[in-house]
Amino acid sequence: MSKLLERLRDPGRSGVYRASGAQAIEEATRSSALDVVTIDAGASVFDAMARALEFPDWFGANWDALEDCLSDLSWRRGEGHVLILQGHPAGDALGVLTDVLRAAAEYWAGRGKPFFAVFIDPERRLAVPDLYREA
Repeated sequence: MSKLLERLRDPGRSGVYRASGAQAIEEATRSSALDVVTIDAGASVFDAMARALEFPDWFGANWDALEDCLSDLSWRRGEGHVLILQGHPAGDALGVLTDVLRAAAEYWAGRGKPFFAVFIDPERRLAVPDLYREA
C-alpha cells in the first residue's frame, strides 16, 4: 500500500488539505474502498457539492445544510470519503467552506471513518497544509 493511500485511510489524519494536482490521489485510491469524488467548487459551491455527492432532495443550499449533508453521507458507499476540490469560492465563502469541511472531517474522524477534503492548489496559495510532500 502506498504511503498516500495509507494516510487517506487513517481517520486520525482526516482534515482539509491542498495538493498541486489530483493525479497522485486518484492513482493511490483507484483500487481502494474509499469514496473519491471530484468537485468543481469554483462557481456555485452548493450546486457543485449537491450534484457531485448526490445530496438528497432536502438539501437546503446553505452552509448549515451543507454541514448537515457532509456529516451524514449515508447514501454514499465507501470506507471513507475523499473530496477533490477543483476550484474554490473567493473571499469569505472560502473561509466558511473550509470551516464546514473541517467540521465534517472532525465529525467523521470521531466515528473512525476517514474524511479528506483536498483543494487542488498548484500555486500553493491556500492557507491549508499539504496533503503529502511532493517532489
